[in-house]
Amino acid sequence: MSVDPFWSSVRDNILLDPAQTYLNTGSYGIIPKAVFEELTELRRRMQQNPTDFLWRSINEPLWTARSRLAEYLRVDPRQLLLTVNVSIGINLAAWSLALASPGEIVLTDHEYGAMHYAWERAAVRQRLNLRVISLPYQLNDPGDVVEALLRELRPETRLLFLSHVYYTTGMVLPLKEICREARRRGVLTMIDGAHAPGMLPLHLDEIDADFYSANLHKWFLAPVGTGFLHVRPGLEDRLQPMHVSWGWHYDRNVSHERDIFGGTPWLRSHEFEGSRDPCPWLVLPSVIQFQEHIGIERARSRQLALGDLVRQRLDGLAGLKLTTPHATTLRGGLTAFRFPIGMTGPDVQAFRQRLWERHRIEINAVENPHGPFLRVSTHVYNTEAEIDRLANVLPATLRAVD
Repeated sequence: MSVDPFWSSVRDNILLDPAQTYLNTGSYGIIPKAVFEELTELRRRMQQNPTDFLWRSINEPLWTARSRLAEYLRVDPRQLLLTVNVSIGINLAAWSLALASPGEIVLTDHEYGAMHYAWERAAVRQRLNLRVISLPYQLNDPGDVVEALLRELRPETRLLFLSHVYYTTGMVLPLKEICREARRRGVLTMIDGAHAPGMLPLHLDEIDADFYSANLHKWFLAPVGTGFLHVRPGLEDRLQPMHVSWGWHYDRNVSHERDIFGGTPWLRSHEFEGSRDPCPWLVLPSVIQFQEHIGIERARSRQLALGDLVRQRLDGLAGLKLTTPHATTLRGGLTAFRFPIGMTGPDVQAFRQRLWERHRIEINAVENPHGPFLRVSTHVYNTEAEIDRLANVLPATLRAVD
């Protein structure tokens, strides 16, 4: 099988271990070598003189990093909170948003369990109903997805929480239409974009969600410790910082003006948590440069092509059943399969562990009311040969734990 020199070059620039087959970007991406080296050098400088680094040196680089990310996402940097991960951004909204009671928060049965808990706590605290709706994973038309979600909105619905890309089946939601219709009905939208950056063209100005939070350590290939929360203009006062620190008191007349800390007073009120390592944020311009060198459309085409091969090789193999939609508008780099009927949670985790121990293949197996699912992540640094290797060892590995 011939190998495209461009993708070979991309792979050579990723910090991969050649002895492993890494098909789990859906959990953590592997960063470019140049980004790792820059991150290491920044941390060396920080440890040589933390006072100088944290108090004097990083303010302009931090604004540059924020601005580059905002440009990539097509939003105003003054509306872009930098976070450690998507969970922080969602918890910030879930903890501080005041919603009218009586009322309800609506989410689907494909949401990430930890974030379900965050909204469960919010609902209990505000005496709201938490309503979980079932979203069939067999839907294969964007219009059907929009209709299935919008018909669940009621006059008492205060907030709709959705993932951009479902961690279970890899379904990509048509958010633009959903967010527009939700706002027309007076419903706030909070989006979990954990898998979207680096997998999809992410134009937040077009999606126009009220709150959109995401990870950058997955498909975007940034270091662990990078995420964001974008807040639609006009909603800033709906949020309260989860941590009260030195950013708490500020002049509301200059909330969104540049300050000397790499942001604005409003941003600092949320981001300043005391002493922390800002280096993962500072390398974002280099991560974006790497992403732009590839190009998001080229990356998406590569992910879809590898995903097509995964579908061809694994669907029906040893009882696996494809659950990711066929429509290219509804899928990306995550391809999921229902495990054979009868396999339990312990079985699938034993399967995953056996794949790693015997073959050094890293994938994920996720449990859900619709599942459990085998989830294969194919990013631009993966190869056809790795998919073939997985397909070749998968039947015997499944039989060993059945």
